[in-house]
Amino acid sequence: MELEFYGATRRVTGSCHILRACGYTVLLDCGLVQGGAEDEAVNRQPFPFDPVGIDAVVLSHGHIDHSGRIPLLVKRGYRGPIHTHEATIELCRVLLKDSASLAEHDAERRSRHGHHNTKPLYTVDDAMRAVEHMQGMRYEEMREILPGISVRLHDAGHILGSAFVEIQVNEAGKRRTIVFSGDLGQYGIPILNDPAAIGHADYVLVESTYGDRLHRSLDETMKELGDIVTNACRDCGNILIPAFAIGRSQELLYLFGEHYHAWDLASWQVFLDSPMAIEASRIYWEHSELWDEEASVFRKNLRRMPPLGNLHLTARVEQSIAINSRRQGAIIIAGSGMCNGGRIIHHLKNNIERPECHIIISGFMAAGTLGRRLVDGDKEVYLHGAPYRVAARVHTVGGLSAHGDRDDLLRWLGSCECKPNVYVVHGEDKVKEQFRETIKTELAFETEVPKPGDILDLVTGDLKRAQS
Repeated sequence: MELEFYGATRRVTGSCHILRACGYTVLLDCGLVQGGAEDEAVNRQPFPFDPVGIDAVVLSHGHIDHSGRIPLLVKRGYRGPIHTHEATIELCRVLLKDSASLAEHDAERRSRHGHHNTKPLYTVDDAMRAVEHMQGMRYEEMREILPGISVRLHDAGHILGSAFVEIQVNEAGKRRTIVFSGDLGQYGIPILNDPAAIGHADYVLVESTYGDRLHRSLDETMKELGDIVTNACRDCGNILIPAFAIGRSQELLYLFGEHYHAWDLASWQVFLDSPMAIEASRIYWEHSELWDEEASVFRKNLRRMPPLGNLHLTARVEQSIAINSRRQGAIIIAGSGMCNGGRIIHHLKNNIERPECHIIISGFMAAGTLGRRLVDGDKEVYLHGAPYRVAARVHTVGGLSAHGDRDDLLRWLGSCECKPNVYVVHGEDKVKEQFRETIKTELAFETEVPKPGDILDLVTGDLKRAQS
């Protein structure tokens, strides 16, 4: 009965951990590593396990850094079930198809430029085959996925269908409960419910993306966002928002509708320039049973609310290209969220050197990404291989993040009914170490930062460190 730490230990992305119990092997997530070229090269390396020997996969949510290597797992021989929330299956059809399509286009581009490695990581067909293995669950449903191993999903408040995973293991009279946070949302944010309480747990794996900082309050964030829109209107430029297609795009549209008059949004044309975000928005709309009370009231009264009549859903390429003729008055929400590719790059090329334009960074940017370089204040960046001067104003609006901050994470950990052993994952190294000390100081929980290959004995609680 043991848990091996693997992905999102050395890095923030690439979430994956390996549970061995009752004679079976279960993966918790199987995510794509994101970042620079060196980071992403890790995705092509062999798994530290035989995919054929995996008995089940449990997926916390649809984001690519948690789900993005599942098609590769299936491609390399995995044939078992993938247990996840019902809404996550619908989102994965969109996300994994897009991830595969990007991989195919990238391989085609490499081929044109004479590179040797021109095979995509996986194809759209591979991605769709992976989705066929997914079996839907609902929140709070207890399911025995293998003899002696049961799983329950709890609302994580991060994106639609996101869950933290409770795993109950019963082997040879030994019972242990492991809780895996996946990604946790903020408390009190629009649309989704707050993260559920943990209850009982012997061991907790907790993400630490923002474990070293606090977000602004929702009221402060709304004022900040409103001020940016107002100032940009005076500057007579455009606003670019690199946004994740799942979660952030829907939240922004919700806020634009809620603050339509206060932010004078009638003066703008709003473009949701992402086929994936458009499809994800439809899925959000159809799963209103997962919305919080405030959003449910908003939806019910929508006919009496100011509609976003100036919203344009630009799914087709020619529609996206046409946006670039607009020199002012456009709010453009486009992917990719970390500016690693996609339509946002074309919009940056047309606006980044214009001081009257504004760029709103609304989520976590992994090291090595273009988005991170903008956050770090680089004065020059490369877009499609050409240098561009950063003259547009860059705003980092941390309060819009789908990830909880330090106090949100502590609040969630504090909902545990006992004193579990805690393992900090999914964060930059300095952040993990700092958050470990915070947990020990504030909650007095035994806390460790595992490394890849470290193995936790779930019977004794001993952590066996991997050899360097």
